[in-house]
Amino acid sequence: MKDFVVIVTANGQATVETRVQAKGRARLNAEAARIASVKARGAVPAACGDAIPEAPARGTFRMFEPLAHFPAGAAGDYVAKPAGYRGRKALQRADVFDVMAARASSNARPAPFSRSQVATGRYYRDLVERHASAGLQSSSIEAHRVGGSGQGGCFMDAVLRDREEIDRLCRRIGTGSAMVVRRIRPSKRGARVTIADRRLVDMVCLEDRSISEVLRAHGWSVKGDTVRPLQQALAQALDRMAPVGRG
Repeated sequence: MKDFVVIVTANGQATVETRVQAKGRARLNAEAARIASVKARGAVPAACGDAIPEAPARGTFRMFEPLAHFPAGAAGDYVAKPAGYRGRKALQRADVFDVMAARASSNARPAPFSRSQVATGRYYRDLVERHASAGLQSSSIEAHRVGGSGQGGCFMDAVLRDREEIDRLCRRIGTGSAMVVRRIRPSKRGARVTIADRRLVDMVCLEDRSISEVLRAHGWSVKGDTVRPLQQALAQALDRMAPVGRG
């Protein structure tokens, strides 16, 4: 004997289904809702036009207006005007700094980091990514310095300069700790571990992790008296990295 369920629609019509059919329809509805949610995350704002494809895998992005300088009035005078294709806005992948600033704005709070600090964090990220993707094609550095095209040396010089710059920035970060586990018995300390300045910078700038995620990864609770000190420690580390002179 089969179990049956009665489905009543919004307009009052009733249908009878077996429990197996009802469960199957529920799974299909849940899957349709999941797919619709994924598609919604990849939807492109109308202000950007239809030339940009919908791409859920794009991740979080922000919309901005491209600007360019155009001649204005007397010779030598320029004015910034929108320069998007056919007047459209553009998209840019949002990194963790954009996400943290958006969250602060939604709570009527100022951005957690200054423009200079954000620029320093992004510079460090781009530098590390470029160096990591250099991809030496030979096990010997000298092989790149004597390439037949004459470009091997230039390539390797650039790779070595990036490495030196990364080392300089890391020296400026220092070996200190942003959050220290004090002398507490392990039974009371729980899973908390010390957060080093270098690890903090790398998790945020290179791994795209928020302050809250850094705290959770090290066993700390996420609350005001832990978020604020860690945020301040990151800001100070970025300030130390900012100077472009030799460290």
